[in-house]
Amino acid sequence: MKKAINPWVTLSANEKYDNPWINVTEYKVINPGGGNGIYGKVHFKNRAIGIIALDDEDNTWLVGQYRYTLEEYSWEIPEGGAPMDEDIQKAAQRELKEETGITAKTWENIMCIHTSNSVTDEVGYIFLATGLDHGQPELEESEADLAVKKVSLKQAVEMVMDQEITDSMSVAGLLKVARMKGLR
Repeated sequence: MKKAINPWVTLSANEKYDNPWINVTEYKVINPGGGNGIYGKVHFKNRAIGIIALDDEDNTWLVGQYRYTLEEYSWEIPEGGAPMDEDIQKAAQRELKEETGITAKTWENIMCIHTSNSVTDEVGYIFLATGLDHGQPELEESEADLAVKKVSLKQAVEMVMDQEITDSMSVAGLLKVARMKGLR
């Protein structure tokens, strides 16, 4: 694939905010049309990880929680962050166990996505986990209100189509697995 030439010119960068998870930088730029402007970028210090755990009957597990940023409740696939120096599959195994108590014998990295590429450089990896064993969740303090429910893959896709699931990693991952399984 031919590498694209960047039509943007960066004049300056000014860090606006930094914490252990994100960094926000404002750039003064010349845009592709030649005009002056600003561009803000949120840099994530972790990679996003999502897991679709699928049993032999094509059931999967969703987690529900109140999302502070949206000010609403959200159903989604089990997700979390992987520090840059952590193996992404090990992070996926850790997140699935923490949130649902599930461990899996087989893991497949099914996709890589840019979660919102107009404002962030965040990269997300979505795994399909099969050969499931069930145990007890090991929730973090911020997940004290986490709910877990088992639904059929077909029902999860219907939730996507009915806009009951709107999280980008969940939508992309569930639709990919449905396509892999031949669901329409």
